[in-house]
Amino acid sequence: MLAIIIFFLCHWFFSLFFHSFFLHRYASHQMYTTSKGWEKTFYLMTWFVQGSSYLVPRAYAVMHRMHHTYSDTEKDPHSPYFFKDIWHMMWHTIIIFRGFLTGKNLPDAEFTKEYIPMWDKVDKVGHHIITRLVFGAAYVAFYVIFAPNYWWFLLLPIHFLMGPIQGAIVNWFGHKLGYSNFNNGDHSKNTTPWGFIMMGELFQNNHHHAKYNPNFARKWFEFDFTYLIMKGLHYVRIIRFKPLAPIA
Repeated sequence: MLAIIIFFLCHWFFSLFFHSFFLHRYASHQMYTTSKGWEKTFYLMTWFVQGSSYLVPRAYAVMHRMHHTYSDTEKDPHSPYFFKDIWHMMWHTIIIFRGFLTGKNLPDAEFTKEYIPMWDKVDKVGHHIITRLVFGAAYVAFYVIFAPNYWWFLLLPIHFLMGPIQGAIVNWFGHKLGYSNFNNGDHSKNTTPWGFIMMGELFQNNHHHAKYNPNFARKWFEFDFTYLIMKGLHYVRIIRFKPLAPIA
């Protein structure tokens, strides 16, 4: 049982960290700079920890930039105010995401003019159905070996869809539940205490107020754990915060 708990928590928090640190704060917002070598390292680690639910950075970045521009309007790819439940919102987001990857939908130029990290070979492998199935089979095998009973297998769907689930939680509850520090003209909220569990991602109202600030926390009781790790990486010069996103 302990092995399953550790595996689930490691998968959850490592996936969440690279989701926040690389896909969100780097690919989407360019809050920091880093060398090409470290960028490729973070790219590979994002693919590995997300596994079967790998989110291709270029599609993620475009969608997230659209989300900020059209926040909580009909053009927002994943505003909770236009869907009856979180699952319909997720499905709508997946359709747009796949459209960008296949070229069926082409994003407006304003969403691609800022740098987006791309590594076609990794994306081709990571997004392939066989790769996703291999990761899924590995998760199942781990549970077959270590789960004390079959009830624990109920956690497997979360492993399979880890990336989209984490994104859906942020976009649904971060615009539905909580309080606001700023009037941003949308429904963005700070959802505490779950902001801590989501490594700062649920301080959406703060983030929408200053989208290039790497620190999503503003009040004394708000804690952005991803930013704390980023400060350490900045200190050892693996990343460098941009002047437009000052250390708060």
